Amino acid sequence: MAKLRLAGVIRESIVDGPGFRMTVFVQGCPHHCEGCHNEQTWDFDKGYDSTTERIMEELKKDPLVKGITLSGGEPFSQAESLSVLAKEAKTTGYNVFCYTGYTFEKLLSEFPNHPEYEKLLSYCDWLVDGPFILSQRSLMLHFRGSKNQRILDVPKSLEQKKAVLSDLN
Repeated sequence: MAKLRLAGVIRESIVDGPGFRMTVFVQGCPHHCEGCHNEQTWDFDKGYDSTTERIMEELKKDPLVKGITLSGGEPFSQAESLSVLAKEAKTTGYNVFCYTGYTFEKLLSEFPNHPEYEKLLSYCDWLVDGPFILSQRSLMLHFRGSKNQRILDVPKSLEQKKAVLSDLN
């Protein structure tokens, strides 16, 4: 069990990754992207405390849900705790979709200083990377808000040590 600071949870979503999924919105974000639709998640001191155990209990209650999405805020600001949640979700048979305002390349370069980034990524199936850029906003994109953002196949990206696009793009 690990502690989390959350902004909220959506128990059934079809817009935050493939299929029916639970979306966990963490509290706190350093990016402050102009036009962000989750601006209320920026302040690290707001939100409420929860645990990975509580999230998993809720996740298991719904037989329709096949995956969990980690959103925010910035999930990598709570990478250590979210890696516990992602590992539990994966070992229980759920897929894991994650959003970040960082690029995959930035996360990769930070592995020596932040091993928790690699740990969290190791349990993710997909990653939407990059900041939201208002001038590149598009309502025609699946699971992302601006054209600069990519949906990456995380296992292939980690294996090749470079960003590999997912077939969800």
